[in-house]
Amino acid sequence: MSDPSIQPRKRPVPQPVPGGHHNNAALNGNADTKGKQSKKGRPRRPPDRLRTVHETSAGGLVIDGLDGPKDGQVAALIGRIDRRGRMLWSLPKGHIEMGETAEQTAVREVAEETGVEGKVLAALGSIDYWFVTEGRRVHKTVHHYLMRFLGGELSDEDVEVSEVAWVPLKELPSRLAYADERRLAEVAGELIDKLHADGPAALPPLPRSSPRRRPQTHSHTRNRRPDGPAQPSLGAERTNGCGQGP
Repeated sequence: MSDPSIQPRKRPVPQPVPGGHHNNAALNGNADTKGKQSKKGRPRRPPDRLRTVHETSAGGLVIDGLDGPKDGQVAALIGRIDRRGRMLWSLPKGHIEMGETAEQTAVREVAEETGVEGKVLAALGSIDYWFVTEGRRVHKTVHHYLMRFLGGELSDEDVEVSEVAWVPLKELPSRLAYADERRLAEVAGELIDKLHADGPAALPPLPRSSPRRRPQTHSHTRNRRPDGPAQPSLGAERTNGCGQGP
């Protein structure tokens, strides 16, 4: 028999919250002191969206010996060591600074990265690609030009360059690391043939380029490319949402 001196404990009745509504969390025994939902029922936090920025660069393929036979022509290339320790050869290029046109940037960057001076003759085309760095999604576009060697000596003093070299024109397809730049080398060969056959007047006119009015972001990975870069958009910038300005 039960002891009559022991009284059963009564379960407290939940009190209504202001506004006439009950606290369902308290009824279920999952009350949160901050009024938040239980962890199980908390909605997932959406992934952070990367900020997209656009960068524009310019560079050039400088050819020495343009007036002679193609077998004797050489191009100035730069070499950079990637994270795997491989030497990757490419065309010199860099960011377009405020107040510069793309052609002016190409001349300046070639001089800074190779030590030689060049003169812009014709546009080779533009390349664009995407990469992610420092919490940003970067769309880079690079304008390239065919250039005539004017003078100077090769130098690898630029801190971002490991080596520089004069490479025979016929070896560019095997030396250049990126497919898009190999395609630009093919275009350069076609323009050189026109130059030899019909003179400078046969070269296509340079596209209009206005001085840059605003500064732009400078990523610290201008010498890095994603595996399998996008194919170049020859003669025009790509706007298909897959690429920036180095």
